[in-house]
Amino acid sequence: MTIRVLFPVLLLTALTISSANAQHKIAYVDSERIYSSFPEFSTAQQSLDRTAQQWEQEIEQRQDELDEMFQEYQARELLYTSDSRQQKQNEIIAAEEELERLRMQYFGPEGQLFQQQEQILRPIQEKVLIAIEEVAQADDFDYVFDRSGDFVFLYTNQSLDITDLVLEELGIDVSRNTRQ
Repeated sequence: MTIRVLFPVLLLTALTISSANAQHKIAYVDSERIYSSFPEFSTAQQSLDRTAQQWEQEIEQRQDELDEMFQEYQARELLYTSDSRQQKQNEIIAAEEELERLRMQYFGPEGQLFQQQEQILRPIQEKVLIAIEEVAQADDFDYVFDRSGDFVFLYTNQSLDITDLVLEELGIDVSRNTRQ
């Protein structure tokens, strides 16, 4: 059983068992709506997108250069001596390895994009989590779920949506944001 299937089952079981003992207050938020309404997040995301686009262009340019190098090698392969042929093959392999190294440096799991996301977005995410906590504690909610996550809600009662309260806690005018 996968974690996506197992988690909801365990969660519902825990809620069912614990609901026999007491009533729990449950609410949910739409984090996508919160982040899209949060100007700091939009600005940070745009900056990250620009940086990623520049790196993608650099990688595409290097890929084009590598493709040219390989096409030139193929066109002249019969003209090279065996030593020259081996040297050109080694150059192409080295260029491929360098390209892959650069790709991982920028976009790998521990790459520069990941590090910048952590550095730039983490403080914003922490503000949102603090606001959710404050609203949940102020209204005595036992559980707050994220409607935008992998946990799928088959039905949601709109009265349990505290997204607007979280946006207000963050100082964002909810009257100009329409409900989605």
